[in-house]
Amino acid sequence: MTFRPGPPPPAPPRSGNAAAAAPLTDGEWHRLHPLTPLLRGGIFLIVVLGIVLNNLRDTLFDMIIPGGGGPSEEGDPVRYVYEHGAVGWVLLGIAGFLIVLIGLFYLSWRMHEFRVTGEIVEVRSGVLFRNHRKARLDRIQGINITRPLVPRIFGTARLEIAQAGNDANVQLAYLGARAADDLRQRILVLASGAQDDETEAGERHSNGRVQDRVNEFLSPELDPSAVHATRIVKVKPGRLIASMVLSGTTVFILLAVAAIIVSIAITGQYFLLVSLFPAVIGAGGYYVRKFSKSLQYTIADTRDGIRIGFGLVSTTNETLPPGRIHAVSVAQPLMWRPFGWWDVRINRATNAGNGASNNQQVSSIVLPVGDAADVRQVLEIILPSLVGSAVVGPSASKDLLREGSAEAVSVVDDSLTTSGDQGGFRYSPRRGRWLRPLSARRNGYRFVQGAVLLRLGAVWRSLVVVPLPRVQSVKVSQGPVERLLRLASVHVQTVQGPVTASVGALDARDAQELWSETAHRAIEAAATDTSHRWRSASGAGHDGLEARVAPDAHPAVPQAAAPGHVAPPVVPPVGWSDVPPTGAVR
Repeated sequence: MTFRPGPPPPAPPRSGNAAAAAPLTDGEWHRLHPLTPLLRGGIFLIVVLGIVLNNLRDTLFDMIIPGGGGPSEEGDPVRYVYEHGAVGWVLLGIAGFLIVLIGLFYLSWRMHEFRVTGEIVEVRSGVLFRNHRKARLDRIQGINITRPLVPRIFGTARLEIAQAGNDANVQLAYLGARAADDLRQRILVLASGAQDDETEAGERHSNGRVQDRVNEFLSPELDPSAVHATRIVKVKPGRLIASMVLSGTTVFILLAVAAIIVSIAITGQYFLLVSLFPAVIGAGGYYVRKFSKSLQYTIADTRDGIRIGFGLVSTTNETLPPGRIHAVSVAQPLMWRPFGWWDVRINRATNAGNGASNNQQVSSIVLPVGDAADVRQVLEIILPSLVGSAVVGPSASKDLLREGSAEAVSVVDDSLTTSGDQGGFRYSPRRGRWLRPLSARRNGYRFVQGAVLLRLGAVWRSLVVVPLPRVQSVKVSQGPVERLLRLASVHVQTVQGPVTASVGALDARDAQELWSETAHRAIEAAATDTSHRWRSASGAGHDGLEARVAPDAHPAVPQAAAPGHVAPPVVPPVGWSDVPPTGAVR
């Protein structure tokens, strides 16, 4: 059985800016940047060599200048080799080892290949143990480009294609910086189902290899004209620093330092200093890493999805295609409330922590900190691709998608600080205060076109938006205390992530209605969802729709857009212990 796959499919059409990556998307096998072995393993060897030389500097100095290195230790291997005249043999052995190592690096680079066709991205690698990965273009969850400091100096970058599942990402490390950007754009064009790229390719003029490296290193992380960004949200550095100070980590550090000082003052012992000081140092390191990674944080609305970028010395940016976000959470920690700050997190069908990338920030945080205006702008970037198609149909333009999602954005914006039935929410009854003494009036839900909203928390406020096409299942549960109080909990299940779409202490009848209505609307919304081919021809969406919509399904469109539309019969809620009537959504 041969490892090499069969002949590739025909190469897709190429034009526009993405045509710069055309040689890499012709369906043939290509190799990575020639400096890949050095960047992946050679730098580590240089570091090890530096550590060895640093440990042996006294011995080597004494060998060159007798008596200059101080007293020598007995059993020193370097001195033993020197005194027995075996220096030549040792150097020959080291040279042979380096030659073999360089040969293995070269062979590993030769055996590491990738190809991009109209359907998949394939990567195969390994010398003794072969590894072959495939990523379907219509299942890509995001494309991440990371430029660590040293590869950035050499003008290279790491491209990672996020896939659903643990350790499922496909990584290309390393490519040229320009090649990585062009290849990402080309892959997104292919994944979108677009027949062609609309923009014209601009000529790239070279100012010399050194000057090109300097220009790439000093260029901004986000160039709006290069990525065709129509809307950009930036995080202010001062607000970022203040939000980090006003966090639970700061409270932990202050309490730990106070405990250490009090303990030493009262007992005169330093056991708390020994036990807690390393944790304080670790928390300080966490601050430094988070701050350095969150500098120049930008969220942009581009033609191919949401682009999130951050970093100053080492930069990272990722493009999330439409429809790859399964849940959105707008949350406000207690200490941020006086300033009106919020953060926005998402659930995605990928686990970057178990894959090649170990950066959870790219995976879950969309807005680290922002005011209500920033939150609204971010929602206007995120929600059109999630709820817009469920409102205006799969073949609508981007402007119509934005108009279709305007209701959801406005409801979220108006409901961040409300309570009770304000905004049309169903909230916990008075008896729910036994289980939610502080948040009973905020604890509730409501529907908008294309999404279900859960309003949670009174001390730590949050609002969860679950796009109906992304709903995996709906669960209703009732424990013994809830059963006694005639209450129930509902969990709208999506992919695993930091956002939990669960609301409890609801009236049992409201909980069952939420369960039934969510399931019914999710089926309708999924029937109109074409986010896996978000730029395909409009007819393709309708062809797929006819094949996937059941005869009795009704697309969720606005009433004004369909005057003759008759809404499906709504099954009246029944008691928790009653049997649902025939025809009820199960």
